[in-house]
Amino acid sequence: MTRAEMLAYCLAKPGAWEDRPWENDVVVKVGSKIFAFLGSEEGTTVGVKCGPNRDVADEWLHRYPDDARASAYIGRSGWNTLALGGTIDDDELTEAVDASYDMVVAKLPKRERPVLA
Repeated sequence: MTRAEMLAYCLAKPGAWEDRPWENDVVVKVGSKIFAFLGSEEGTTVGVKCGPNRDVADEWLHRYPDDARASAYIGRSGWNTLALGGTIDDDELTEAVDASYDMVVAKLPKRERPVLA
């Protein structure tokens, strides 16, 4: 999966929108919260919430030691950075984005949650 394909997938989620809070770093938000970090235009990773805490998120690190790592600064909260185009297949990457989106939406105040058809 390419970065452009991942960005398009993220933006197709209900209520998703692109933001650039730090210079050229792209994030995708739902409501006021980030559910995917795509970084700079040259980026080949996606940062997603992989669990409610570090212990759960560590499963990705054990399964994909070369293509998954704890995200800088927020890794202790269950965020991982996953490589695009590596050993993690596209279906698992999209499932990780779906799970991150669902976890973030569940924590949003009701007024910020997207209306699902």
